[in-house]
Amino acid sequence: MKLKLKIVNTLLILAMAFSLAACGSNGNAGSGASSEASGGAGPSASASPSSPGSGGEPVKVGLLTGTAGLGDKSFNDLANEGAQSAATDFGIDLKVVEPGDLAAAEGLLRDLAKAGNELIFAVGFDMVEPLTAVANEYPDKKFAVIDAAVDLPNVRSLMFKEHEGSFLVGALAAMMTETNKIGTIPAMDVPFLNRFTAAYEQGAKYVNPDIEVLNQPIGSDNSAFNDPGKMKNIALSMYSQNVDIIYPVAGGSGTGLFEAAKEQNKYAFGINSDQDDMAQGLVLTSMLKRVDTAVYDTISRFVGGHFEAGLQEYGLSNNGIGLTEMKYTKNIIGSENIGKLSEIQQNIMTGEIEVIDITAQ
Repeated sequence: MKLKLKIVNTLLILAMAFSLAACGSNGNAGSGASSEASGGAGPSASASPSSPGSGGEPVKVGLLTGTAGLGDKSFNDLANEGAQSAATDFGIDLKVVEPGDLAAAEGLLRDLAKAGNELIFAVGFDMVEPLTAVANEYPDKKFAVIDAAVDLPNVRSLMFKEHEGSFLVGALAAMMTETNKIGTIPAMDVPFLNRFTAAYEQGAKYVNPDIEVLNQPIGSDNSAFNDPGKMKNIALSMYSQNVDIIYPVAGGSGTGLFEAAKEQNKYAFGINSDQDDMAQGLVLTSMLKRVDTAVYDTISRFVGGHFEAGLQEYGLSNNGIGLTEMKYTKNIIGSENIGKLSEIQQNIMTGEIEVIDITAQ
């Protein structure tokens, strides 16, 4: 059954006046936050599942997760949810593979191509080199990469404007802090993740120019995306330094932050998926990144005979990025702050607020 679309209650819609919850983690992956002007070109769930294939056989789709694998409660799980929903709706033959490490990625992508998969996904900004190699070897196959841009005629690059959502949570952090000191914990010190943290700091200082923002990466390799123990230790250290709100940018490691938040009774944010229930009343909101929407949309269009290579962006304006409905915290945050956040989002969407994107500089 297709993922159910969460709808924000009427009071929150009136207060916020923008589509925070239209991006909720259990939203309809088939609602398609696509940047393409063709809108609605993807087929309905009743479309033939064998359109691009041969001999009437089900379309074969492969998905290679990021190195943190399934169970990260973040972007890997979201990619899988979008693919599984598409498998249910369109009857595709889906193969999901989890690499033990990045070194295995190229071989696993090649195996998926050799196995006859017609559309193959690779999840993660670190998949550029292995995907490029395999896509060049198999020009007759179609590929999609999440969080990276690969300029090949058979590759669709699914990118998200995470900086827009990160600006919003930074602004909210500045509204909610009582110590005037907030933090962020990325997996690594790399441009793609610094894109989140820089915009988070910008959003916070937009509300309060004097706020202090601590930033401490977990590590220097992909294992940092799956190290909740180290995340927890860093979070506890930050909380002990009078930081009262922390934003994680580290995939599956984020669960360690929620443990620390509960132990110290301090605030945190979720990221990528709706993680608000992982520390109810303490996770102020989650910055939603609709990887499930992007995967479902790409499969839907492919099954219908539509594959567009090139960059496809998902942001605030097309519900590819957003915040949760804050079901555990909206009373804590208050209608006044929610109204301010609504105004900030509108100003980002109109361009009145220009959010920094360090990867574009």
